[in-house]
Amino acid sequence: MVRPRKSRLINFIPKKRKFMPNCKQTNNDIVLTFDEAEALRLSDLEKLTQTQAARLMGLHQSTFCRTLACARKKIADAIINGKAIKINGGAYKMVNQVFQGQGRGQGRGLGRGLGRGQGLGPGGNCKCPKCGAVVPHQPGVPCTKLKCPECGTIMMRES
Repeated sequence: MVRPRKSRLINFIPKKRKFMPNCKQTNNDIVLTFDEAEALRLSDLEKLTQTQAARLMGLHQSTFCRTLACARKKIADAIINGKAIKINGGAYKMVNQVFQGQGRGQGRGLGRGLGRGQGLGPGGNCKCPKCGAVVPHQPGVPCTKLKCPECGTIMMRES
């Protein structure tokens, strides 16, 4: 029996979900999943290390590496062979949906192996993975929803 695929945590869904070459219509589209697009965004646009990005997505670093390599291969195939790219599907959960509890106070940590009711609590700091800036954590607001005041990168919870 095949092991079920673990859901990846994503923080962004692109507004444009299909990209086509100007020269022709194609029937063989490349499908880039939302988690692959998120891996590209975190690694190439946000310039996070694989370890930092994997933590944000709730993955092991090696799984993040494979997801990123698959996404880059698909993009290269589309560019070189003139194929359309559709962004759709995949096993993912939006980060803001993870924090919506059922009224019983049982939050979950992101990618830290924390079980039910074992979150990091109201104290602590949010830290920028890029420049190292630290700001006090705001209770009720996930650090991944904040941008660094120095460089604009998505913040992470300081462990």
